[in-house]
Formats: sequence, structure tokens, C-alpha cells
Amino acid sequence: MSWIEEKERGTVIQVRVVPRSKAERVDGLLGDALKIRLQAPPVEGKANKALLKFLSKQTGLSGSRIELLSGETNRNKRVFFAGVSRGELERALLKE
Repeated sequence: MSWIEEKERGTVIQVRVVPRSKAERVDGLLGDALKIRLQAPPVEGKANKALLKFLSKQTGLSGSRIELLSGETNRNKRVFFAGVSRGELERALLKE
């Protein structure tokens, strides 16, 4: 299984979040997931909110087009991007 999968209405990615990091950044691929470092702590949904905000900024998409599908209390998460192709998302998230 790949970290990214195009669906009929958009694209789903697998994410591995590393909370309480010094900087917020995409840290490459880790197995079947995109590793993302966030400064927010993993309490009271702060890391989830920070993840969605970070992904919105990285992709240039509004927050209403990005949805956390699973992993609210786990470091492994699935995120859906409405109306975005796999290629567009790969370019936006894996840019150097």
C-alpha cells in the first residue's frame, strides 16, 4: 500500500505525525506514510488542528477541503483532500 491514494472525489494520504517537534515540516516518507513534524503537543486535539492547518498552508487549499478521516488519538492518520489529484498533492507535499 502506498502513502497516497487517489479516489473518485479527491485523494487520501497516510500521515505519521511527530508532535512537539522544533519545526513544522514534511520529513519525507516513513514506510507507507508521509512523516510530518509539528510543534503542537498531542493533547486536546491540538496536534490534529495543527496538522490540518499545516496541510492547508502546504497545499494552498482551504481548510474546508481537508478532512481528518481517522487517527484522531493516534500518530497514524488518514487525511482526505477534496477535488485534488494525486499528482497535485505529491508536488505540493514533497516539494524541496
